[in-house]
Amino acid sequence: MMNRLKRIYSTYTKKQNSKHTSQKNRLSTFTKRVMVTTVAASTITVGAVAVHASENSLLGTIYHVYLNGERVGAVDDKEALDNAVNTKIESVQKQYKDLELSVDNQVSVVPEKVFRPSAQNEETIDAVLEQVEVKASASALSIDGKEVVLLKDEEEAEKVIELLKLDYVSEKDLKALEQKQKDEDSEKKLPELKENESRVLDVSISEKVSFSTKNVDPKSVASVKEALTLIKKGTKEAKKYEVQAGDSLGDIAEKHDLSSEELLQLNPDIEMSTLLAVGKTLNVSAKKPYLKIVVKEEVSKNEEVPYEQEVVEDKELPKGETKVKQQGENGEKNVRTITTKENGITMKTEVTHEETLKEPVKHIVVKGTKVIPSRGSGSLAWPAVGGYISSKMGHRWGKMHKGIDIARPSDRTIKAADNGVVESAGWDGGYGNKIVINHQNGMKTTYAHLDSMSVSVGETVSRGSKIGVMGTTGQSTGIHLHFEVHQDGKLKDPMQYLSN
Repeated sequence: MMNRLKRIYSTYTKKQNSKHTSQKNRLSTFTKRVMVTTVAASTITVGAVAVHASENSLLGTIYHVYLNGERVGAVDDKEALDNAVNTKIESVQKQYKDLELSVDNQVSVVPEKVFRPSAQNEETIDAVLEQVEVKASASALSIDGKEVVLLKDEEEAEKVIELLKLDYVSEKDLKALEQKQKDEDSEKKLPELKENESRVLDVSISEKVSFSTKNVDPKSVASVKEALTLIKKGTKEAKKYEVQAGDSLGDIAEKHDLSSEELLQLNPDIEMSTLLAVGKTLNVSAKKPYLKIVVKEEVSKNEEVPYEQEVVEDKELPKGETKVKQQGENGEKNVRTITTKENGITMKTEVTHEETLKEPVKHIVVKGTKVIPSRGSGSLAWPAVGGYISSKMGHRWGKMHKGIDIARPSDRTIKAADNGVVESAGWDGGYGNKIVINHQNGMKTTYAHLDSMSVSVGETVSRGSKIGVMGTTGQSTGIHLHFEVHQDGKLKDPMQYLSN
């Protein structure tokens, strides 16, 4: 009877070994067939032998261990295998405390009832620990279908997107916009902005952003800060650059955020010593952002309206002279605009409303066109505004007083006694500030002790026009005008020429 039992066991074992070899890729089917076959064999054995004590002593359970579908061995203690794998996960967890780790269904076991089970616990567990990879559950952030960065979970991925938006809008504006979008009454018309107010209408991303959960190497999971840096850095895209006058390889590389070596790699036909011809086209790379944050902002702003200027000619005003007839004033208007920006760069601005708050006042200047003759008439006008002769021409205090002194005017304005050309205007010792006018007819007049002068050498002046202000500069005993007349180089008494 024992010999018959051995033959049944031998036949069964050969069949099981054959199934292990040929059915590695059909694991579930394999399991079902093993269990059915084993039970059938036991029934047959039990039925033939009809001795339950013998069956219990020969049958046992082993666990076939598979790693990624490949059989690595068998154990008879599944708990020991589980503990070993968990211990490896825990050791990795110490380094990545915030991540959710697992072996991602890499290890699977198939139980089997066999006669006289034989297991390789230590070898199998060692093989599993050597080959199994501890994975982290992560959220992959993809842009336009391309995976860009891995984060701990979707919450952190969404945090990255939020922080990117906060580079271009305030947290207050972003929260207000999100609340508006959640509000059931979001279609309600917004109130008009007050003067110098603004609000964010929309914040969006021009690219399609998606998240997906996957198991990955823990080393590849980035922090929020690392993800932000990566996305802000962007990628580089190929571009062409035309060499300009004065360019060098180093300058061109720096302009495009490249090293000289990288620029040479992009242009294998040149070397560091190559002389660059103006107009030559080089391969360069330019920074291309992963994401474009699009912000629409409405602004109500008061702006200045510049006044216009108008020049009016006046034939009665001497040529070269001007005077302001009407002082200009800027106006004011309220302008409402909607501005669209991409990554902080204004792409377009649309004016939605414009209202004038204050009309500008035109600035009007009168320009003289009258040509003043430079030749005098020979008859002199009183050079002051009122006043009296405080000292006549003649001997005074033991010396010759060369002209007349005019004091106590009603206005200190000093005027040209006749048409002429300014011959000199400046300081002259005891005369103080002095002006000499050549009347182009052999006569010259002198105006001394002036507080200030309003004409310059070479300037043509007209009879009665202002040339300065009465003062007491130089050798003077009080505020007055010292006035002299010279005819053909000879000193003359001004009283002979002054008209009433």
